[in-house]
Amino acid sequence: MLKSGNGLPAVYFMIAAGSLIMVVNIVRYIRFMHSSTDAMMFGKHGSKDRIWERLGLVLLVFFLLGYIGVAVLGNPDLLTAGILFGGSIYVLMMLQLMFHLVDSIKDRSLEITETLIGIIEARDPVLNGHSRHVQNLCLCFLDHLPPGIRNKISPVDFAYAALLHDVGKLGVPERILNKKSGLTDEEWSVMRQHPKIAMDILKSLPSFNDIRTWILYHHEFVDGTGYYHLSGDRIPIEARIITICDAYSAITMRRFYNEPKRYEQALELIDEASGSQFDPDLVRIFKSIPKEKIEACAPEALKIGLED
Repeated sequence: MLKSGNGLPAVYFMIAAGSLIMVVNIVRYIRFMHSSTDAMMFGKHGSKDRIWERLGLVLLVFFLLGYIGVAVLGNPDLLTAGILFGGSIYVLMMLQLMFHLVDSIKDRSLEITETLIGIIEARDPVLNGHSRHVQNLCLCFLDHLPPGIRNKISPVDFAYAALLHDVGKLGVPERILNKKSGLTDEEWSVMRQHPKIAMDILKSLPSFNDIRTWILYHHEFVDGTGYYHLSGDRIPIEARIITICDAYSAITMRRFYNEPKRYEQALELIDEASGSQFDPDLVRIFKSIPKEKIEACAPEALKIGLED
């Protein structure tokens, strides 16, 4: 029988190598399953897609058991070992291609969403870069959450919710969006409709059910005095995070009727509203994020505004 360089039979060396590659394939596939629990992966046929996803995992495990069975119970020759080793490499290549295609689809979908946000912000020059700023802040915030909380939030869904949190402003008249002074009570009543308008805009996307809820409640206050009078933990944590990030972005951006605040001033204002407007536990986490990381979240348009 042929020998490998270390003295082990070549056939068993190839089967062992193939088995190890299959273990790697299974681990990567499980990670993919965990990370793909987002709106861009599973739409209205999500439950059926999940069945096929689980079947794929069963087949991968079945193949691995086959490798072990051949090595332990069979009497494999070099040809059999070569086929098994080549099969493991083929599966590795196909998984890599699938992961690449999924990432590409997500990237393109996000680019389309960013284009839509650009159209929204073009209607209100003051908002230039605001949605992207909130998204960057939310994802930075996500990185600093305790693992037990962070692992329950889909980064992709959260990124979409943060980016689309103001999509409802498409339904707000430009005369209100572009007003260079404070809004009247009647105008504020119209402005407060934008989360509900966002729900209507996104209702044709069943996979965005959770995202729509986070957007709807991103103006709720933990003391119950927000738009829909939810309070405390009744407000989804994703919405509570967006609320803080949205406020920070608004405080630090230039408006017709208000000069932008610096990092320290913004944190002081947010801290003052902790327990009433903002979740105090989340405020503490936000304040713990290094200043340079928070400031790095600002798009160039907003950085320029702060430097003026």
